[in-house]
Amino acid sequence: MRTARRRTIAALAASTPVAEQGRGTPPAGHVARNTAIFSIATGISRIAGLAREIIAARFFGTGSWYSAFTIAFQVPNLVSNLFANAALSAAFVPVFAELLQEGRKKEALRLASTVFWIMLIALGAITAFFILAAHVIMPVFILSGGVPTALTAGLAQVLFPVVLLLGLNGLLVGILQSYDRFSIAAISPLVWNIVIIVLVVALRPHFGPANSGNHGIYAYAIAILAATVVQMLMAAAALQQIDFRLGFRIDWHDPRVRQVFLLMVPVTIGLGITNLDGLINSVFGTLVNKQAPSAINYAFRVYMLPQGMFSVAVATVLFPTLSRQAARRDARGMRRAVAIGMRQINLLLIPASAFLMVLATPVVRLLYQRGQFTPTSTHLTSIALFWFAFSLPFGGLNLLLTRTFFALKRPWIPTGLAAMNIAVDIVVSVALYKPFGIAGLVIGTFVANALMTVLQLRRLRSGFDGRLEGRQTTMITARIVIASILLAAASWIVWYALDRALGRTLPAQLVSVGAAAAVGGFIYLRAVLRMGIPEARQVHRLVLSRFGRT
Repeated sequence: MRTARRRTIAALAASTPVAEQGRGTPPAGHVARNTAIFSIATGISRIAGLAREIIAARFFGTGSWYSAFTIAFQVPNLVSNLFANAALSAAFVPVFAELLQEGRKKEALRLASTVFWIMLIALGAITAFFILAAHVIMPVFILSGGVPTALTAGLAQVLFPVVLLLGLNGLLVGILQSYDRFSIAAISPLVWNIVIIVLVVALRPHFGPANSGNHGIYAYAIAILAATVVQMLMAAAALQQIDFRLGFRIDWHDPRVRQVFLLMVPVTIGLGITNLDGLINSVFGTLVNKQAPSAINYAFRVYMLPQGMFSVAVATVLFPTLSRQAARRDARGMRRAVAIGMRQINLLLIPASAFLMVLATPVVRLLYQRGQFTPTSTHLTSIALFWFAFSLPFGGLNLLLTRTFFALKRPWIPTGLAAMNIAVDIVVSVALYKPFGIAGLVIGTFVANALMTVLQLRRLRSGFDGRLEGRQTTMITARIVIASILLAAASWIVWYALDRALGRTLPAQLVSVGAAAAVGGFIYLRAVLRMGIPEARQVHRLVLSRFGRT
């Protein structure tokens, strides 16, 4: 059985004429350019998301009402990943991109239209069910009495329509990405966050502490729902610009519709299992204390800033390319693209991980500690962030490797590994939450992510007959680690000196943390350039070409 799987992937190379194997392979500079542009746009969106969390921390802190919101939001978010959103996009894009690659646009349009209406009907029914059953379902996810169940269920009822909206949005964004249109995928989260910020500030006084003691948290849920509507409308408008209009028909006889949903089954299970990590942390967090779910959530939002800027950007830019290469049976091109993507992720996420490890507490204090967010909240959140930092590079690599299997239409491989991932996460979390509290829960996530990275790489390398530029990637990663150690040391020294000299007023914290990041980043950049890392030089040349030498 294992041999058959290897041949399925390796056969790409054998069946590809030599003259065509390199055709369509994106040069390293092209990938770096697209990734950098997408990273900048996504980075701005993530910064806006962090600003949203800062406002939430000021208004809601790490109290039990915000823990209720955290669980109420994670459950519909998990359902949307199970039945829609990323799962639909990952299953749909390879089939849709193959039709476009073959010049069959009418068939591609018919496929997209059919999938849209099926998803609208199915997700509408699922959404209605969860809204009606929220008061029965949500208490299952609360293991202690510290988090109010009635408030959790009420917030979930407001948030469950997001499942339908994200599902349809996932399809529209998948169509856009198949046309190499990545701007909406990068910009719409920025708009999403801005809409939420504005509405939370505007609506919160109407849901204040005087009304049922919920501290205005319903304003946050309503704002998220409204912002998701805006996000989907943006994707729909972008489709009009490329003259792609969905029809009002369902072609039940189209074999590709069945192909999409058959592909979606393992993708759904795999991505759903992967997204269970956050829910597991929150559910077991209720056993630690009533603040743990919200503290872990705040730390996760900081963790997602570099994750979203870099690994999501690399995976998003490469996924349609990998799908087209798989359709052309271009094994050599896929190997090259995956190796470049892995090195880019390591180049960007390992230093980010090192910085967050040494400055977790100063970063959390600067971002969150004001209003309802107390020094105790800072302590709990910084513990979670420290351990999330270890998981950062592995999470990024997993995203790219999983998408690679999806592009190959071999989704059951990462699905099985994801099931093992979640089992490891649960076992480690259960074993460690009592002695180590919040740290034990996040260590479970780190161990599971690291194991999944190793297993995915092993399976992918065996499928490509061991050829995945592993030696070059290992040597470059070792240099990146050395440069990241220099970054961590320099950043801590600069922060410590300035913190002692300036104190901890908000302007002083901005200076000390900002200077630490700037000095550490400069040293890291000089080190990777001096070590001759090709991906670093590509990014450097890109910056110079964009902004010019003065």
